Amino acid sequence: MAAIRNVGVIDIGKTNAKVAVVDLDQRRELGVLTRPNTVLPGPPYPHFDLEGHWGFICDALSKLHEAHGIDALSVTTHGASAVLLDAEGNLAAPMLDYESTGPDDLADDYEAIRPDFAETGSPRLGMGLNLGAQLHWQLKTDLDLLGRVTTVLTYPQYWAYKLTGVLSNEVTSLGCHTDLWCPSENRFSSLVDRIGLTDRMAPVRKAGDSLGPILPDVAARTGLPQDIKIACGIHDSNASLYPHLIGREPPFSVVSTGTWVIVLAIGGGQVMLDPSRDTLINVNAFGDPVPSARFMGGREFDMILQGRKKGCSEREIETILSHETMLFPAVDPRSGPFQGREHHWSVDETVLSDGERFAATSFYLALVTAECLAMTGADGPVVVEGPFAQNRLYLDMLVAATRRPVEASAGSVTGTSIGAALLVADSEAQEPEAQAGETADNRDPRLAKYARKWREQLR
Repeated sequence: MAAIRNVGVIDIGKTNAKVAVVDLDQRRELGVLTRPNTVLPGPPYPHFDLEGHWGFICDALSKLHEAHGIDALSVTTHGASAVLLDAEGNLAAPMLDYESTGPDDLADDYEAIRPDFAETGSPRLGMGLNLGAQLHWQLKTDLDLLGRVTTVLTYPQYWAYKLTGVLSNEVTSLGCHTDLWCPSENRFSSLVDRIGLTDRMAPVRKAGDSLGPILPDVAARTGLPQDIKIACGIHDSNASLYPHLIGREPPFSVVSTGTWVIVLAIGGGQVMLDPSRDTLINVNAFGDPVPSARFMGGREFDMILQGRKKGCSEREIETILSHETMLFPAVDPRSGPFQGREHHWSVDETVLSDGERFAATSFYLALVTAECLAMTGADGPVVVEGPFAQNRLYLDMLVAATRRPVEASAGSVTGTSIGAALLVADSEAQEPEAQAGETADNRDPRLAKYARKWREQLR
């Protein structure tokens, strides 16, 4: 087979679905097509538009292959999701939106059967953020569902199945606060048996395992060669982590940003994780446990800005720092280290200009990120992936709050596609770039003072 250079990546985030072509030599996206990941209201419940996504994916692969040529395929998606298939390989039920409140109706029943944090590394989360809670609720509210379900697939592996017909699960998605995986023993948790799915879980494969060949009808629809290499797929935060796992010596941390901000600490200090503060154990592409913390940073940014411009003047930054105007958590109280708190400002927010609001919110997001880093025992440099890597105020405040080097990852606006593409690369293509990205180096002492005061006023 010829050397792989251009990788088509199916990248399904909570907010948007996209298909990209990644140039492995340059580690950049050559072309991107997107569509909103709009949740369908039901019946029977809020669910993701898998049929619409599949049509978009096939059309996007066809266009991008014609424009750039695609040598291999990989998949990455958000977590907290699985697809249930029947005996014919079709959906046994729609794929529940993890922000649906349905599972909360059976919270007490689920609490009685879910494994301890010590077994799974999964904190107890609301709505359907624990995949086990989703499955429990679906099985209890649709009494015929267990009889219809033949196979359970983690979400990236559903798209790999649509491409190849190969059924699989994979540990980065199984280990993403699902309650379904035991990271310390690399096995399914006791919950899988308790809800009757032991013999329905697809085989567990590695993220970089090559599946295929591509199904003939998919090859015909997209124009892709039938012998194209297709990776099993990976959870999106772990896709952001993967290039650093293969190219850096620990300790370091990766902050994957988007709708969610996910902090992943590699080789840091020993800490006792507090599941009540949304810390957890993720599992990386090599199957190793990774202390992690998270909050809905991108969602919070949008909630505060409400469509206002993303940017500010130097004068507006000066105003925020000199007046020490602060936003306190939690903007979205359903997750993160400050869940349950009601957000508030240190001033009347109506007096803020759009730029001042942007600056203060950027600082807020950096300070919550710093709290997440501290909770996971993070040490060494911090690498920021995704949209927040373009936000200089966020990076500068993160330097001041952590007192450690902070790098903005080079290249793409999102690191997930690059990491997913590297799953199909040969060893030479996996070698790290000489320059990982721009390093934030802020020396304004007011930022450190601002961070100290913010922490003091939290208590």
